[in-house]
Amino acid sequence: MKYGSQTDNKQERKTMRRLLSVVVSVYNEEEALAQFYQVTEGILNTISWDYELVFVNDGSRDQSLPILNHLADSNPKVKVVSFSRNFGHEAAMIAGIDYSQGDGIICMDADLQHPPACIPEIIRHFEDGYEVINMVRTKNESAGWFKNMASSAFYKLINALSDVKFESNASDFFAISRNVAAVLKENYREKVRFLRGYVQNVGFPKTTIEYEARARVAGESKYSIRKLFQFSVNTIVCFSNLPLKLGIFAGIFAGFLGLVVLVYTLFTRSGAPSGYATIVILNCFMFAFLFLIVGIIGEYISILFTELKDRPIYIVQNTRNLGENIKNS
Repeated sequence: MKYGSQTDNKQERKTMRRLLSVVVSVYNEEEALAQFYQVTEGILNTISWDYELVFVNDGSRDQSLPILNHLADSNPKVKVVSFSRNFGHEAAMIAGIDYSQGDGIICMDADLQHPPACIPEIIRHFEDGYEVINMVRTKNESAGWFKNMASSAFYKLINALSDVKFESNASDFFAISRNVAAVLKENYREKVRFLRGYVQNVGFPKTTIEYEARARVAGESKYSIRKLFQFSVNTIVCFSNLPLKLGIFAGIFAGFLGLVVLVYTLFTRSGAPSGYATIVILNCFMFAFLFLIVGIIGEYISILFTELKDRPIYIVQNTRNLGENIKNS
């Protein structure tokens, strides 16, 4: 009897459709949601897997939440997680992963810059055994030359500073298996984080898919230059301790400079090099370097302070089509 039950369970697992979770971060996307849902649902209905659409409302101030609630009421496969306030794009993706039930999970944006047409190819890679699928931009129509140049420079810098090697132009459009999601839920709960970096750092069989980021269908980017700069600083601090060692290099440089001056004085016997301007420039340079090091140390201390406070990454106000299971993390 026991053997027959095990055989039935195996046959049931073979015939059961695997579940794909599509996590979508939403912040003031009322103009894009209807088109995104129409395009994405049309593609999801063509794949061999069952699916769920997990929308995370990140404290939107427009009509995004009523639109999401309407979609959830009309389609039980649409799940809605609504935050109590705006916690940020990465917090929304983390919440979406936390609430997802799928064997595979795709994170993407609602503005259609991340093409839903890539979903069938992602499914094929899951079926080939890959557990991390990084989506790499080859072109970004909505970003200007400055953002494209800054993005390229950022990846070169972080790869030079960090032991983790990041895919250049990787984005917040990625796919992970249930196994990887479980690791992220249990072990990667930092308050200051770089989610796409974690995805590339966990290991597991991984591959990449190239795509072209089209122009936004509506709205504008939520990442200003200031936010992108702070995001870049946080990423470097989270994945490298090399900036902390700048003090060592500065000390070596200052010592070498002092030694040069000493040798010059001893051999020429003409006293220290004269020149008011030279002294002022050297002092300004050394103080600038000193304050830079103090600022870097301050960034590390700030992150430590944030982690010690241990405040939640997000707070959920309500959900739709997810029962009464409200999680805060």
